[in-house]
Amino acid sequence: MIESEQRRQRLGAFLKAHRIRLVPQEVGLSATGRRRTPGLRREEVAQLAGISATWYVRIEQGREVAASAATLDRIARALRLAAAERAHLFTLADRHDPAAGTAGGGEDRLASLSASVKAMTAPAYILDRRWNMRGWNAQAKHLFGAWLARASPNLLRFVFLDGSARRFIVGWEDRARRLVAECRAELARQHDDPETLALIAELRSGSPDFAIWWDEQNVLDPEGGERRFLHPKDGPLAYEQVNFLPAAAPGFRVVLLLPRPV
Repeated sequence: MIESEQRRQRLGAFLKAHRIRLVPQEVGLSATGRRRTPGLRREEVAQLAGISATWYVRIEQGREVAASAATLDRIARALRLAAAERAHLFTLADRHDPAAGTAGGGEDRLASLSASVKAMTAPAYILDRRWNMRGWNAQAKHLFGAWLARASPNLLRFVFLDGSARRFIVGWEDRARRLVAECRAELARQHDDPETLALIAELRSGSPDFAIWWDEQNVLDPEGGERRFLHPKDGPLAYEQVNFLPAAAPGFRVVLLLPRPV
């Protein structure tokens, strides 16, 4: 309870600090009338965000208000928050940013990240928060050829809904079971994201194994380690998986597979 109250107070202080930094003319508002304090008024932020002034005031005062991700998105835009500032806002509010790692957010950062991945000599690829493959290099394309040839490849759909994955991934059951636990950990960070919820529902419906393991309530953070595959052309392959969370591209994860002796 104390931690939640402290988080709300930090959130309110953060919003106030950025509100008073803005000049009315910067956001298309008239500066007429006497202003006793610098920056925007709370009512003006609410107007720009398209939300109730009373609601915004309660958030800034650190009151016990559950601001939705959509509301925070509108506030972030109203306050002209930069990417790092926006990410901090959602962290303080304990909400998942709907724009993080999606087509609508961070495409410039994704392009830069993709160029770095393509320059790597070992198989490497980029995952977003919903385990969609957002970029890969030639080595990864060779390794996962059939999967990456599909439109909008998704790691979870491949593992649980594609029968070829059981033959391709050595030790499929252990790896798949761990992925379910990682899913649950990630879902806790984006519990209000409808697309993620729809993906979980699809996997539960299409894979009895996923449904059973999901109900076990196990939670694990993503980690690296040995990965073995039975490639249709190259035969048995072994790698050491290393995960990176780029600070400049929140919402994305880079996975690098370093070749190891079989």
